[in-house]
Amino acid sequence: MKGPAAAAAPSGKRRWRCLAATGAALALLFFAVVVPLAVLLGLHARFPSMYLVDESAVSVYDGTDGRWEPNPSEENDRMQVNDTMKELLPPTSKEWTGTNNSQPGTVIDSQPKLDNLSRNISINPALPIQQARPLESSSLFNIIDIDLKDNFEQGLPGDENGMSCQIKFGSYCRWSVEHKEAIKDSTLKRLKDQLFVARAYYPSIVKLDGMDKLSRDMKQNIQEHEHMLSDAISDDDLPKLHGVNMKKMDETITAAKSCATECTNVEKKLRQLLDMTEDEALFHGRQSSYLYKLGIQTLPKSLHCLSMRLTVDYFKSLADVEHSDAQKLENPVFQHYVIFSTNLLASSMTINSTVINSEESANMVFHLITDPQNFYAFKNWFIRNSYKGATINVLNFEDFQLKHLGNGEVEQLSPSEEFRVTSHSSALKSNTLMRTEYISMFGHSFFLLPELFSNLKRVIVLEDDTIVQRDLSLLWNLDLKGKAIGAVQFCPVRFGQLRAYLPGFPYNASSCIWMSGVSVIDLDKWREHDVTGIHHRILQKVQHNTEASWRAAALPAGLLAFKDLTHPIEGHWVQFGLGHDYGLTHGAIKKSAILHYNGNMKPWLELGIQRYRKYWKRYLPRDEPFMIDCNVNP
Repeated sequence: MKGPAAAAAPSGKRRWRCLAATGAALALLFFAVVVPLAVLLGLHARFPSMYLVDESAVSVYDGTDGRWEPNPSEENDRMQVNDTMKELLPPTSKEWTGTNNSQPGTVIDSQPKLDNLSRNISINPALPIQQARPLESSSLFNIIDIDLKDNFEQGLPGDENGMSCQIKFGSYCRWSVEHKEAIKDSTLKRLKDQLFVARAYYPSIVKLDGMDKLSRDMKQNIQEHEHMLSDAISDDDLPKLHGVNMKKMDETITAAKSCATECTNVEKKLRQLLDMTEDEALFHGRQSSYLYKLGIQTLPKSLHCLSMRLTVDYFKSLADVEHSDAQKLENPVFQHYVIFSTNLLASSMTINSTVINSEESANMVFHLITDPQNFYAFKNWFIRNSYKGATINVLNFEDFQLKHLGNGEVEQLSPSEEFRVTSHSSALKSNTLMRTEYISMFGHSFFLLPELFSNLKRVIVLEDDTIVQRDLSLLWNLDLKGKAIGAVQFCPVRFGQLRAYLPGFPYNASSCIWMSGVSVIDLDKWREHDVTGIHHRILQKVQHNTEASWRAAALPAGLLAFKDLTHPIEGHWVQFGLGHDYGLTHGAIKKSAILHYNGNMKPWLELGIQRYRKYWKRYLPRDEPFMIDCNVNP
């Protein structure tokens, strides 16, 4: 028995050694395959590398009006959910205010910032949404005609730093005042306040001797209030006998106040209530302000749908056709109008209103310059629709860059910019009688007009947020007195107030600035005075290394390039402010030949000023199938 057992032992050991060797070999094979694969996929960095995106291109809202900046890639790994939630609530805007002895203090706000900031003024251009130009970087600013009822910049609850609501939250403050809704839960809020005060007193009342009845009554009232508030959202949801319960709670709280309670605990609870209320008010103020800005800086879904549908239909139907009246395009005998735009609906409304109110629409030629993303949608729209015999010429700005320009100075379409100007008198407090205006300036693309239209002598430039109510023949034939441009002056803002942003050039500090909404351009005088060259030299003096500073440079470049070359157009031609000023009268609007919806509340947005939108909507086409399919009904 001993012999066979001894012989079997080595055989069993060999089997275990074979199994162990096989297991080790499999383990080595497993790690040899899995570990390199894990490294390649980036599992050591929490997520597979194939799913990571270039977060350096993600835009983060920094709290300033209309300003979006790229988030640095080196901080991406530290971004947490809490940080993302904080970004949803815009922090206090970083803006500069100041006063001087000679003129009101001024704040100019918009998305990009110039590099040479001063203490008295800050500048930011309004950030256009790709398709529709929204502005919080862009009511009537007129210190002489200030209406006291418009003084709403007293600040939101919880704002203890004294900064005005207008500076901190921008035009949202005015919008919130104009759209203030009736409070539907005032009784509900009073019940909550009673409940909070009763809870503050209850722990102290329970500890007092001889207060058993009062403590029982208070406990019962607290339970009744909690039951009423559990299912109530507004005053209408409260039970019919809530008034009796409120009266009982008032009597109980009054009795509790008359007792010698421990003040420290009650004071702590009430201070907590105050702080909580202020924080809640400030939270909702910031949240609402963010949502408001999001609404004015986002292209409506219906307009995006319209553009996409038209683009797809263009390639499906191969709708490209040659102009039957191509001879008009470069014939200076006809009236030529130029519109730089990426907003299909807005530009078509400007053209439609112009031809409808024209006495000789057949003599009109509209040159509509857009970017490559919108070119085919624009082209298809104007092929499908006619405008009283007027010629519509849709141009792709990128084609001009490749074929004609080639100077690389303006690499992409740059529509007009809007700047928000806020000013207050130096004799008054910083949060009193503050007024805000929006001034529009030519984008950099406009300074290529002589090269784009080399055979033309005169053009009228219209912005896509304008509506024409009169025949413009008189404006076309306006004598510019040898000047290169005719534009409407805007005297509430003068050159001297913007001196920090007009570097190295002489100018008259008391001169009024001008608005670019409607401009008559003498291209011969433009070429004679080399306005494009002046613009280029100004840009060389102004730092514009980033997109933000490039857009901000439109303000000094636009103002200084036409210094002493601007002929003032009479003010009755244009009514400004329909995109931000609630104080305009219908009489003044009807008398004006052109309406300019400068400001951030554009008429094609839901946040547009309702009583001004009717002047814009009357030119809206009603039978366009694509508009019906996309539910376009601003």
